[in-house]
This record gives sequence, structure tokens and C-alpha cells, in this order.
Amino acid sequence: MKNKVSPEVEAQALKIAKGRQKEGQTKEQTKLIAQGIQKGVAEYKKQHGIKIRKIDKQRKQTIRQRENESTESVQEVVNDSRLKYLPWVLLSLSWVGFIAYVVWQAS
Repeated sequence: MKNKVSPEVEAQALKIAKGRQKEGQTKEQTKLIAQGIQKGVAEYKKQHGIKIRKIDKQRKQTIRQRENESTESVQEVVNDSRLKYLPWVLLSLSWVGFIAYVVWQAS
């Protein structure tokens, strides 16, 4: 199973491993240390990617919630505008009824 790391990461890991090399340490041991560093970098990148996806998912969910709230408020405004005219309509109807009653009684 081959790790999927870039050549830059491999070179950097080898450089770090050589910088930490102890006296009497073989090239094979240094190579194993470099591979360990590569695995650590790969794991970090994997965890970082998961964290970024999670943050992005939360951000999108927040945006959706705000859109839903704004849609609900628009619907409330539409309902309120209909109710705004209700008292005037009822007042007009009562006046029409009153005038019709007076005219009917006068005849």
C-alpha cells in the first residue's frame, strides 16, 4: 500500500529525518523515520480536510436556515397586508348596510 504524498512532502520529511539523525543511526532507520513523518503529514491533511468539510457543511446549513427564516417572514408580511385591509372592508360594509337600511326605511 503506497501512501499518496507529494514529492515535496517526501523531500521535507527526509530533510527533517536527516536533521534529527542520531549518531550511529543507519540510513534504513532514517528512511523509516521519514516515512513516519510522511504518514503523520498525510493524517494531518486528512483530518484537516474533514474539519474543513464539517465547517463548510455548518456554514451552508446556517445559510439555509437564514433563507428559510426570510421566506417565512415574507409570507407573514403577505398575510399581514391582507389583514391590514380587513377593518376598512368591514367598516365600508357596515356603512353600505346602514345606508341601505336608511334608504329602505325611507321608501
